[in-house]
Amino acid sequence: MSQKVKRNSDNFLSEPMIAYATQAPMHPFYNLLSGIKPSKFSSDQDILQLTRDGLPKRILLSLAKKISLTIQELADIMHISERTLQRYDDDAIIKTEYAEKAIELARLYTRGEEVFGSMDKFKTWMKTPSHIFKGEAPVSLLDTSFGFNMVFKELGRIEHGIFA
Repeated sequence: MSQKVKRNSDNFLSEPMIAYATQAPMHPFYNLLSGIKPSKFSSDQDILQLTRDGLPKRILLSLAKKISLTIQELADIMHISERTLQRYDDDAIIKTEYAEKAIELARLYTRGEEVFGSMDKFKTWMKTPSHIFKGEAPVSLLDTSFGFNMVFKELGRIEHGIFA
């Protein structure tokens, strides 16, 4: 379906409003967050609210298991002691900053699976030291948002065949 863009008398573009009124696509990373209903992810605003509300500890542990992280690795990424994390009840809501990291992990691993074609290949890459990251494994960079960005950027280069 093609629609022509029209210029009005003031030489401004006039576009159909439908181009801006579409709903955000479903976010596939919700599959890694067991226990969260897909309907909760109908928009970016819903994801923002979910992050602000926090996540139950059991969802964090389920995510760690699915992406092959130990509790210690998860605790290091979240900047929480392993012991403190273990003290939470399974249904206890974990703070916003931890929920945000969990959602970023789910987004990253979903993106990695798309780029590598399999979760197992991506998990292996994440734990393998790389000269691109000065001999560090990508997973070791995830303790900062800048590290997350570095890994996301590298996934983009891999996807487009740009290797260092």
